[in-house]
Amino acid sequence: MGAKDDRKRRTAEVNEVLERFLPDEDGHQKTVLAAMNDSMRAGGKRVRPILMQETYRLFTMGKEQADCLPDESVIEPFMAAIEMIHTSSLIHDDLPCMDNDTLRRGRPTTWVKYGYDMAVLAGDALLIYAVETAARAFERTSYTDRVGRAISILAGKTGIFGMIGGQVVDVELTGRPIPREKLDFIYRLKTGALLEASMMIGAVLAGATEEEIRAVEEIASCVGLAFQIQDDILDVTATAQQLGKPVGSDEKNSKTTYVTLEGIEKAKADVAAISERAIGLLHGLSGSNPFLEDLIRMLATREN
Repeated sequence: MGAKDDRKRRTAEVNEVLERFLPDEDGHQKTVLAAMNDSMRAGGKRVRPILMQETYRLFTMGKEQADCLPDESVIEPFMAAIEMIHTSSLIHDDLPCMDNDTLRRGRPTTWVKYGYDMAVLAGDALLIYAVETAARAFERTSYTDRVGRAISILAGKTGIFGMIGGQVVDVELTGRPIPREKLDFIYRLKTGALLEASMMIGAVLAGATEEEIRAVEEIASCVGLAFQIQDDILDVTATAQQLGKPVGSDEKNSKTTYVTLEGIEKAKADVAAISERAIGLLHGLSGSNPFLEDLIRMLATREN
């Protein structure tokens, strides 16, 4: 099986996991439930839950199933939760008050399909339902301290000192020149924070050491930066058909990006260098996971 087919299989497996945690669409609030589920089922690479699962496997693969190794099912609620949080951010990003995009993954965005008001509520609902979902991991392991720490990471990397904090600065500076240090801040929080949460949670639930968890956080930070710079490159070079969404959104919204600051050639070179740093750090860990290494390389070279 080739690497591309392997990724497709892993993505399908993640979709099956996510489906098990989606709420039933009944009751008087079923409209928002339908909007939540429809947004979650819109597809995507499922990068965050896959990174989480593969980081968990990095620290457990090849080891005997001793008492210190929890059942892998403990990670499934967190895989669903991280994708719920990511999806909630996309719903809000697409709103008229943000990027005002009408297409996401080749489909009408949530606010176009369900209305502005219901899209706001669906994004809010997914954000809090993610925490409720993650808490279900307590029922799946005796290592409740690991679950508690993982929930703390999930909340911290999502909130005002994580993804939302990055989004705040991004929104405030839209249409204005952004100095490099603030752009780095936006990228580290808005994109990098959830990737850091994904990989750190995988490590924590697998029982990794503090030193290993810090290394994983740095790896994920590099992955997030390379991912976002590549996103900026694709906004200039890709077609709407490739991306499944309008291209040129950054220019349309007068956004400063890595490409506008550094130029496209340097951006491409920096993506390669940053991703190689992530691979180097990965090789410094005691475990081995070839699929995880391949995934990190793919994220830096993707064309959609």
